[in-house]
Amino acid sequence: MIDRRILTHFDFLLVFLIIPIIILSFYLVNGFDTGKGVRELIYIGVGVVLFFIFFLIPFRKLSRSITIFYWIFIGMLLIIDFYGAVRLGAQRWIIIPGTGMSFQPSEPMKIALILMLANLICHNPPPRNGYHLKDLAIFSFYILLPVFLVAKQPDLGSAIVMFVMGYGILFIVGIQKRIIFWVLGLFIVSAPLLYSSNVLTRWEYQAKRVQDFISATPSHQVQQSLIAIGSAGWVGKSKEDITQTKFGFLPIPITDIIFSYYVERFGFLGAVALFAIYIILILHILSFCLLDRRDYFLQVVAGGVAILLFVYMSVNVAMTVNLAPIVGIPLPILSYGGSSFVTFMVLFGILENLLAFKFDFEYNSSPINKIRGKKGPLAQLVRALGS
Repeated sequence: MIDRRILTHFDFLLVFLIIPIIILSFYLVNGFDTGKGVRELIYIGVGVVLFFIFFLIPFRKLSRSITIFYWIFIGMLLIIDFYGAVRLGAQRWIIIPGTGMSFQPSEPMKIALILMLANLICHNPPPRNGYHLKDLAIFSFYILLPVFLVAKQPDLGSAIVMFVMGYGILFIVGIQKRIIFWVLGLFIVSAPLLYSSNVLTRWEYQAKRVQDFISATPSHQVQQSLIAIGSAGWVGKSKEDITQTKFGFLPIPITDIIFSYYVERFGFLGAVALFAIYIILILHILSFCLLDRRDYFLQVVAGGVAILLFVYMSVNVAMTVNLAPIVGIPLPILSYGGSSFVTFMVLFGILENLLAFKFDFEYNSSPINKIRGKKGPLAQLVRALGS
């Protein structure tokens, strides 16, 4: 028998906002390649199963397991240097033996980082005026370690996402704002200096993408993306008339560049509808941070998921219209690929767990119930009054 309190706290709007994007993803992928459509169904099935598995895990009680989970994926990022599969000049993937499928450890590393920050913050809540430099140094170690390992693969996009997500979470939870502005300022100032001093150019893969972005003429991929978006009109084109996708001018249109394919198919109005779904989804998740200022675990996870969705969506769309370099960031839930999709489904499952079982947190955090769990005359009196 399901506890009615679980259904009461379960957020059905979150699920209703995700389902249309999943349906659109399968529709576009299957329309482009039925073979990949079948594989997309497998990814969707795996994602849904993991959603329910992670929904049932009591994360608030798994402090030691979360720490182990974090270091396991740090280890995987280190292993990639020796056994990772190389694709398109980057060594990011681990092949699953006997399946032909692969996954990027950098994707579940985002989950591990969010949970690790939630665990650390729950055990060391921010003071009234926010975290100080000493606390920032501890959090920075856990944030910058995976950022460095992911950037080394090289995967500049995921590294930047984790950097922004990590410090964005600290900003939401409570850190002295001037510290965050100093960190962002140093990052912005140092980025061109690092590039000019040949630190970035040691990794040709990233340097080429930055050079393509700042050059006078956009890369071939971006040019074709702009043509696809610009020719779509108000309502898009039929499957037979999407020339940029149909004739292969858009290279691999179902992955990082899927927004161009989507707009060519559904036009300007379709793009507005998609933006509306994403914006409502992000704001809805961000609103969970305001439910209970004592629940730092929920604040961290909700803030982290909202930041991930916003950064992924905004950077991906900016790439397709030549407002950002191509950095390999997929459009959340919509782009073809198992690693990113499964990561978000797991995060949604964790988020639903924290919401649906919130009554348990509220009970255990109540001052009266804390007294009931102790021994002594006061506790005996409280238990007697409650019986």
